[in-house]
Amino acid sequence: MNSGKWRPYLFIAPTFLVFLVFFIQPIVYMFYLSFHDWNFISPDKTFVGLKNFKALLADPMFLQVIRNTFVYTFFTVLFSISMALLLSIWLNKQGRMYRFAQGAVFTPHIISLVSIAMLWMWIMDADYGLLNWFLSLFGIGKIPWLTNPDTALASLIMIAIWKNIGYYTLIIIAGLQSIPKHLYEAAALDQTPKWKRFIKITMPMLSPSLFFLTIIGVLDSIKVFETISIITKGGPLNSTNTLVYYIYENGFAFFKIGYASAAGVILLLILSVLTLIYFKVLGKRVHYQ
Repeated sequence: MNSGKWRPYLFIAPTFLVFLVFFIQPIVYMFYLSFHDWNFISPDKTFVGLKNFKALLADPMFLQVIRNTFVYTFFTVLFSISMALLLSIWLNKQGRMYRFAQGAVFTPHIISLVSIAMLWMWIMDADYGLLNWFLSLFGIGKIPWLTNPDTALASLIMIAIWKNIGYYTLIIIAGLQSIPKHLYEAAALDQTPKWKRFIKITMPMLSPSLFFLTIIGVLDSIKVFETISIITKGGPLNSTNTLVYYIYENGFAFFKIGYASAAGVILLLILSVLTLIYFKVLGKRVHYQ
């Protein structure tokens, strides 16, 4: 028996085993639990078929959670990438000041989410927060950022953008610095306007970086948990509740494990469909050097 042909499989076996135990098995078990009624304590699991899914789709609170998740994801990704693109164009220069600015912009990304949540709870405090104090200098009254259903979700989006923008900016700067200079030199010789150079050269050459950032931005935003758990706990009036926190709340606060697992299955399906659509629609537009 030739042992050489089995050697590669032996090398990947530990990683494959970890992947099977900690990724595939929980997903399969989640599908199994979604068809059962279980309170996490009783040894018995009652098979209920599609009852959990029907209850989810008939629950107005769950439909609001889906809406909150998509609104949060859309605006977080849109503004994070747009603002990072503008910042990266400004910071993509040589000089001590620009290097310092790049480090300052990147700093929020390395701060823990717990620290960020506590910091912004103080900044956005309606009575003693720094943000309302600053706005009062311009005659603007107190805004209940985190306690008003009309502003709470927008406030969490602002926090997420502040957290993401530094990392996104450095990724885009790296993409800008990899663009061959001769493309801009040729365009300058042809007297091509700067806005046209940006559309015809910069954006196509940045498409791999933007493609990557959009994917991780969507995935991170849909599975947001820490800031919501610490700052708003899904309130006020369910206005900031998102899918992952909703799953946690039903599973580990209300002990409705089957119901939470059904929500987890829907979350998995949403992520799968979004990823497939994104690769099919936008993947062909990515320009690889």
